[in-house]
Amino acid sequence: MTTTTAGQRRPALFPDGFSVGRLLLQGRAYFALVVIIVVFSILSPNYFTVSNLLTMSSHVAVYAILALGMLLVILNGGIDLSVGSTLGFSGVIAGFLMKGVAIGGVTLYPKVWVVVVLACASGALIGLVNGVLVARFKVAPFVATLGMLYVVRGIGLLMTNGLTYNNLEGNAALGNTGFDWLGFNRLLGLPIGVIVMIVAAVVGSLLLNRTVFGRWLYASGGNERAAELSGVPVKRVKIRVYVLSGLCAAIAGLILSSELTSASPTAGSSYELTAIAAVVIGGAALSGGVGNVRGTLLGAFVIGFLSDGLVIIGVSAYWQTVFTGAVIVFAVLLNAVQYKRRPARAGGAAGPRQTSPTDTQPPAVVGEKTAV
Repeated sequence: MTTTTAGQRRPALFPDGFSVGRLLLQGRAYFALVVIIVVFSILSPNYFTVSNLLTMSSHVAVYAILALGMLLVILNGGIDLSVGSTLGFSGVIAGFLMKGVAIGGVTLYPKVWVVVVLACASGALIGLVNGVLVARFKVAPFVATLGMLYVVRGIGLLMTNGLTYNNLEGNAALGNTGFDWLGFNRLLGLPIGVIVMIVAAVVGSLLLNRTVFGRWLYASGGNERAAELSGVPVKRVKIRVYVLSGLCAAIAGLILSSELTSASPTAGSSYELTAIAAVVIGGAALSGGVGNVRGTLLGAFVIGFLSDGLVIIGVSAYWQTVFTGAVIVFAVLLNAVQYKRRPARAGGAAGPRQTSPTDTQPPAVVGEKTAV
């Protein structure tokens, strides 16, 4: 006897039965953020205030935008270790242009919007080089991006001779003012950096959940060989995610340089590890194919709020490093527990596509026959 199922069936909230342990595991980023806020609010009366929350959120914005680009790369099963250097380099490009470009004995001072566009283009170009190395020349992502980390950092040091571009607020007489608007101005009471973070998160969520590119990304990250056999242009997807990662790093670098009104070639050192940590804390699988924007934002807030809370209560910078590292190790451990039964990412044989936490419904099943 056979039965035919047509249409879609909504999955249960807990298909395998309710489990407190699984609930805590899947919602660990939420619970960690709540615990951090509660603990530091008790330890410091100034922690949970509107002004301080906005200040901390502006700091988190840099981490979050950087992590959103990293999320795309990790969903594809790769890694981008060059984002910290790209962040610093975009600030160097902005500082170089803001200080004036000498051409034929004449010094030109580009408008701020030109500076922003060129800095973002430099970040996208670095991402393009990473993507071509990984997708076309089959260089391991770790090796390719590690090499670009040093190349980009070295170019930034050569451009500045190891110095820092200071006083980037510009001069009204030269027509290059307004760069500090990103770091200090507010719109509707929110810092501009936070608004940029929100816009980036919305765009990233729509990209992953409402576009063909998003479906291609999850498919190629879950099982690259199967996706390729299904007609997914895996090489193009791989290049695009690295370009978007470089672009996000450049935007984060512009925000950071604007907040500091200075640009240093060493800015963003170790930020690539912070970005990876935010993605992992948010529940993404380092093997690819699983992760979402919401979790990544939560991971960035966990790291940012924890770091700022430790500063507020006067914890030593050395202990801050210890606590942050412990949180990262614990997050990776929880990820290993959560995905221990997940099949390995296939590299040579076709296999089933691994779904993401953002998948809320199974595909429609029409005419499926089930033996009874």
